[in-house]
Amino acid sequence: MKALALLLLLAAPLSAGTDVYIGISPGSEVKKTALAMSRFLPARPDKPEDLALAEQFRDIVRADLLYSRYFEVKEDAMARANLDASPESLAWWKGLAGNLITGKAQDAGGVWTFNARLYDLASGKVLMEKFYQGEKRAMRRAAHMFADDVILRLTGRLGVAHSKIAFTNNSTGRKEVYIVDYDGENLTRLTSDNSINLLPRWSQDASRIYYTTYRWGNPDMFEIDLKAGKIRPFTTFQGLNIPGGFSPDGMTMVLTLSRGDDPSIFSLNVVTKELKRLLKGFGVSSSPTWAPDGTQVAFVSDRSGNPQIYVLETPTGKTRRLTRLNWCDSPSWSPAGDWIVFAGRETAKEELNIFATDLTGSQIRRLTYKAGNNEDPSWSPDGRFITFTSTRRGRRELFIMDADGSAPHPLTDLKGNTFTPSWSP
Repeated sequence: MKALALLLLLAAPLSAGTDVYIGISPGSEVKKTALAMSRFLPARPDKPEDLALAEQFRDIVRADLLYSRYFEVKEDAMARANLDASPESLAWWKGLAGNLITGKAQDAGGVWTFNARLYDLASGKVLMEKFYQGEKRAMRRAAHMFADDVILRLTGRLGVAHSKIAFTNNSTGRKEVYIVDYDGENLTRLTSDNSINLLPRWSQDASRIYYTTYRWGNPDMFEIDLKAGKIRPFTTFQGLNIPGGFSPDGMTMVLTLSRGDDPSIFSLNVVTKELKRLLKGFGVSSSPTWAPDGTQVAFVSDRSGNPQIYVLETPTGKTRRLTRLNWCDSPSWSPAGDWIVFAGRETAKEELNIFATDLTGSQIRRLTYKAGNNEDPSWSPDGRFITFTSTRRGRRELFIMDADGSAPHPLTDLKGNTFTPSWSP
């Protein structure tokens, strides 16, 4: 068992035409809504760089909306629509969808601007208008943010387009910490420790990443401040210092510490550094993950023999066992709080697979099957997707799948082996 942006960006009913598809999360249905997209236009018609930038923005927004599975995107290259859309222009789209997205972009060299609108085609009114400005490196983030704004406005649900995934990879010969956008773009290496780095975990506001490193010999926990661009030690207790997850208010971390004894679960106030042991008794316990309501912590323990998934009720200190498989590891609590996903195997002869269990342990669903070793699952912030690592293509790669196990696909072509992904809030 494993004992274990940066740039500020400036910045309103569902309509007709739906069909149904099944299986985004266990026991759920999602309806697709028709959503029209015009061409995005150059702010200066005579500038080819503006046109190229507008097309880039549109491609990213379109991909994000399609990936969300909420919309059937309607397009017509012959349609007239722009930010000063006339009734005639809007009428072009009425038969196709209930809402329309338009956009304009300008490339001023070092700085770009992006202006986009969401229309209600029935009334012709603007439901939402957003203006973004920034440096080239933040262009994709602006497009992702607008796509998530559209999703929130039309569905009332949070999108994942602006989220990122942290993980470690050994392509340099050492395990270093990386982050990547949810769509596999903007791959960035955060550490150059020339050491073993493991188990990155996000703060609740996604401004910091905590990870375990052997940089100083002991498995200490370091903090990456993404806004300040600084890395500093966070906990340096003797033995294991492994981050788990954060309480809903972001003030308390659950973590695994050994401190010269068997690894166990502790809580740590991130401001005062007050430490509290959460478990009593024997056995190795690790991999804590906090419930969204802040009253429970899931973890792995071998107290009954092979490692299994347990849940601790933090107000009472009582624990209950959820699984009875041959082996279990790395639980991750869904954002809705109704499922825990984990890696495990049913028999000793099997490879590791991804499973999901409800909070009673009476429903356990297998999400991967006969596709190499699959480990370290982590939920998307909307609870509709899961990232994990898999050896199905040989080396250990970063994958994403729908929450029911469908549509698995690799996320990056980074060489080497990838470990312990964590999806940002």
